[in-house]
Parts: sequence; structure tokens; C-alpha cells
Amino acid sequence: MKNYQTFHVIPSIPEPLQFLEILSRNMWWSWNKDAIELFRRMDPPLWVEAGRNPIFFLSKISQSRFEKLGKDKGYLAHLKEVQKQFQSRVLDSTDRAETVLGPGQTIAYFSMEFGIHESLPLFAGGLGILAGDHLKAASNLNLPLTGVGLMYRHGYFRQYLNHDGWQQEAYPETDLYDLPAERVQDDAGNELRIAVAGPQGPMHAVVWKMMIGRIPLYLLDTNILENPQPYREITSRLYAGDQKTRLAQEVLLGIGGMRALAAINIQVNVLHMNEGHSAFASLERLAQIMANQNVDLKTALEIVPRTTVFTTHTPVAAGHDEFPAEHVLPYLKPLEKKLGTSASEILSWGQPVGSVSEAPLSMFILGLHLASYCNGVSRLHGSVARRMWSHVWPSYIIVYFSGIYQSFRALSRVGLVHGFSQT
Repeated sequence: MKNYQTFHVIPSIPEPLQFLEILSRNMWWSWNKDAIELFRRMDPPLWVEAGRNPIFFLSKISQSRFEKLGKDKGYLAHLKEVQKQFQSRVLDSTDRAETVLGPGQTIAYFSMEFGIHESLPLFAGGLGILAGDHLKAASNLNLPLTGVGLMYRHGYFRQYLNHDGWQQEAYPETDLYDLPAERVQDDAGNELRIAVAGPQGPMHAVVWKMMIGRIPLYLLDTNILENPQPYREITSRLYAGDQKTRLAQEVLLGIGGMRALAAINIQVNVLHMNEGHSAFASLERLAQIMANQNVDLKTALEIVPRTTVFTTHTPVAAGHDEFPAEHVLPYLKPLEKKLGTSASEILSWGQPVGSVSEAPLSMFILGLHLASYCNGVSRLHGSVARRMWSHVWPSYIIVYFSGIYQSFRALSRVGLVHGFSQT
């Protein structure tokens, strides 16, 4: 087989326009109208044709057009204004919002999807849009937040109609050269790699980094040569239809995501799980706290839930992931030594009280068990969610206090207090 080397040829951007390259590599432009217009006015038809992707767009601008814009006083004034905004709203950090977190501490925001912009096919719907808005708002407020997700090579499907008028689905491959992403490196300058134990051996992943304004977003990618083909497909499509692949995605997101942050030396002080897909992150966080702080499981189970937020979105029970116990246990076995308990006990944290040991693991229940702060997305949704999941702890008493519904119980298997807030 012949070896091929690819080249990415782009025009030479004149010095007065060099900021365009910097701007295209940070997604801050996607929610700044002046920045969007800075790209669009270069060539409006081409901007639409390029899918409003500034990196791809700049590679298609002719050299003569660059040279003309580099001498256009009106355009250069526009560019300087956007550059001034970028400096104050992205690069400067003097307007940091007040939080209880200290320097170097962060809120780790885990989500299966992130809806930043149409040019980043990392989302399918409302869950991703909310996650993307969290990152954008955190950037505007200069909050110490770090996003964690998966790098999908094909993302979510695109719909189209065939010649007979039937709806069809396509999964176009994303060209990573056209994304504002770079591989994360370790202290030695090598590509950072993490591994998570799987049923057929370790799942390896590299880590990509994107900047969403001031907020870093880290994305795990298993499409590397070290993995067998089934593992390489884990990060191929968002919400894989195959249940085993879906489980592997959520294990990689949760356990792998926490390990990636640890490898980057990012200290997680608060964990925010956006829906139950990332509930495995709490298990790895328990293991890390036990190892780093030299405490037992009982103590770690006091620390982790009290610094964990769980947001649920789905008002339909069938929309919440459940996985057969026999599929989950191989992923939990490697955690037995780290957590000092059995895989069956860990499994029970994701099962309703009184369930048989073979009951499926509910990602919602696992997330709920390991988070003291639990949110719905509206007052109505909070009410619906409480009714949906009332069977989890039959001893719950629902009370109304200060305009916020909260659910309390005296004791659970892990000694937690839970509540749905009306956000």
C-alpha cells in the first residue's frame, strides 16, 4: 500500500488582516454580530457556500481579494473594532465573576453534545444548544468553567429527500482541518492519550481542545491506530444506535473525561453533569478523590455529591438511557480496587431501591444518586420529573419552600439530600 501525504494550501493573509486567522480559531466570533459581519462582508455568497465556517472560508478567499481588503480603510476600521472587543472579552481576565472557587480551580461541565455553531457538528438538538450556551455565558461572565465532550467524526445525521421524495439520512465526515481544534500535548510535547478499560481491552483516546471565548472545551477521540476498529467507531456518530457502542461512549465521556482533565492537570472542584449520559464521571471522581486526598469511600461519598450538579432535560422515561447489568459490569470491575467496593455495589447506585441485582443500570438514577444539586429545565419540567422518578425513593416528601420545589428524604443508601430546583 502506498503512503500518501496531504497538504492544506491556503492563501497568504496580508499583515493588516492577520487577526482574521486568530479570530477564526476561537468560537467567540459565533455569538458576536460584529465578528460575524467581519467575515461575511469579505464575500457574502462564498460565506454561505462555505457553511459559515471561517477557517474553510478563509482558505477559499482569493489572494487578490485579501490584498484589496488589506488596503480598505473601512474594512480595516471594522477589523480593529472587533479586535478591540476580542481583547477585552476574551484575552483580558480582569472582569472575572466572583465565585467561591480559587485560582486554578474549575467547574467541569460534561455533556454528550455541544451546540456552539452549525459549523461544528457536535450536537443534535436542545441539550447541545443549552450546553453551548452555558459555555458562551461562562465566557462572557469569565467564570472558571471547562467543557468536556466527545469529538464526533460524523456527528449527527443530515436529512435530505431522494428523487422519490423519501427522507434519507447521511453522515458526512467532518474535515478536522476545518475545525478550530488542536491536539492536546503532555508535558513532554507528545500527544496526550488516555485509556479506559473495556470488555475487549483498553479504549485509547486522544484529546482535542477548542476555545469557546475564554472557555476551553476538551473533546475525546478514539479514531486512532492504537484502537481496534470497533473502538475507533465509538466517537464516530453522536448517539450511536447500537446499545453497546452507546454505553462505551458514555463510559468514555465520564471516566475518560475525568482522566483527561487529570492528565492535563486541571483540578475539578465542581462537576456539572448535563443529563445522565455523563454520570460515570462521578465514579472516576470518587476514585480520584480517594487517591489524591487519601480518604475512604464513605468520605468520598460525602465530598463528591456535595460538589456535583446534575441537570436533567428529558420528560419522557423512554428517553433516559438504561443498560443491561451484564454490559455494564465489565466497565465497573476495574474500579473495584480503586473504590474499595464490589462492582455489584457500584451497579446498585444506578438501580432503584429494592431492585434485583440483574436490573438495568439507569444513567439518570446513577447521576441523581451522586449529586446533591439536581435541576430541571423549567418549573413544569421539575414537576414532571418528580412524578416520573418518584419510585426511586418511595420515602420522598415533596415540600414547597420560598418558591422552589425541593425533594427531601432522611436517608439513602449513600447518605445524600436531593432536590429539583425550578430553574
